[in-house]
Amino acid sequence: MWDALRRHHRSLDAGLVAVIALNGQAALVDANTATWLCFAAVHAPLVWRRRAPVLVFWTVYVLAIGSSVLVGIRVESVYPEIVIGVAVYTVARHRPRRYLWPIVAAIEVPAAVILLSSGPAWVPLNFITVALAATVLLGVTIKIRQAYLAELEERARRLERERDQQGQLAVAAERTRIARELHDIVAHNLAVMVALADGAAYTASAAPDRAAETMWKVSETGRQALGEMRRLLGLLRDDAVGRAPQPGLDDLDALLDQVRSAGLRVGLNPQGVPPAYSPGAGLAVYRILQEALTNTLKHAGPEAQVQIQLQQRADGVDLEVVDDGARRRAVPALAAGEGGHGLAGMVERATAYGGDVEAGPRTDGPGWRVRARLRFGEEGLT
Repeated sequence: MWDALRRHHRSLDAGLVAVIALNGQAALVDANTATWLCFAAVHAPLVWRRRAPVLVFWTVYVLAIGSSVLVGIRVESVYPEIVIGVAVYTVARHRPRRYLWPIVAAIEVPAAVILLSSGPAWVPLNFITVALAATVLLGVTIKIRQAYLAELEERARRLERERDQQGQLAVAAERTRIARELHDIVAHNLAVMVALADGAAYTASAAPDRAAETMWKVSETGRQALGEMRRLLGLLRDDAVGRAPQPGLDDLDALLDQVRSAGLRVGLNPQGVPPAYSPGAGLAVYRILQEALTNTLKHAGPEAQVQIQLQQRADGVDLEVVDDGARRRAVPALAAGEGGHGLAGMVERATAYGGDVEAGPRTDGPGWRVRARLRFGEEGLT
C-alpha cells in the first residue's frame, strides 16, 4: 500500500492536507465564509509541495500571515504552525540548504521582534526556535538518509553490471582459449587421420598390407587425439600442466575419507551396478559430489551429518546429498557457494550429460539438499 501511495504522491499529499485541516479547524472561532475560504487557501498549496517546495512555502507563509491580519483568524490549536512546519520540512527534504536560510530568517526574526518587543517572552520564542530547528533537522536528516540509500542501491546495481560484464568477459576468454586448444590439438590430429585414410584408400588395391599398416596408424592417431582431448578438458577446467588422470567413481571412497577426516559425518548408500562409465562421466559425478560436500563443510560446518544416495544405472546416475545443517536453518544465499560458482559448476557438469541439478533448503527440517541427475548416452560409456 505504501508503494502504491508513493506512485500517487499527489493523492497522499491531498490526504495529508485533509488531516492537517481537520486538526487545525479549532482555530476557526465564529468563522464566516471569508474565514473558511482563507483557511482553505492556506492549506491548499501543500498538495503541490513536492513539485515546488520553495514556492509552496512562501505562498503558505504569506497566506497564513495575511489571513490572520486581514480576516482575523485566531491563532489557536496547531494552526498555522503545522501548515508552515510541513512547508519548511518539504524545503529541507527536497531542496538544497541554501533555500533554508531565508526561510529560517523569515520565521525567526519576526517572531523575535514581536515576542521581545512587548516584554521578554522567552518561553514562546524558545518553543518556536526549537520547533523550527527540529523541523529543519528532520528534513535534512531524511534527505541525507535517502541519498545514502540511493547511493547504496546504485552501487549494488553497478556491481551487478560489473559482475555480469566480468562473466561475459570470462566466457569470451574461455571460448577463445578452447578454440585455440582445439585448433592446436584436434585439428592437427584430424588432418593427420584424413591424410592417412586417403593414402590407405589409394593403396588398398595395389598394396593391401601397406594399406592395413596405414589404417593402424589412423587408429593410433585417433587414440592419441582422444587422450589429448581428455587432458585438454582437464587443463581447461583446472589450469594445470602435467596433471595425473582425473578422478572418477572409483575415487569416491578417497573423497569421503578426506571429508570425514575434516570432521564431517558422511554416509554413502550406493545402489545398482553400473557399466564402465567414461572418464568424463565419472569425473562429472565426482565433481558434483565434491562440490556438495565442500559447500556443506563451508556453510554447515564440520559438525554436520551428510547422507548420500547414489543410484547407478546403465543410462545414468541419480545423486542426492542431504545434510542436517548442524541442526541450523539453511540460508538460501549460501547455496551457490562463494560467488555463486559452485552451483553453476554443478549445473554445467550435469547439463553436459543431459541432466539437471536441484539445490535448496530441506522442507522436512534444517539443512540442505542437492539432487543431481545425469543421463549418459554412448559418450558416457567406454
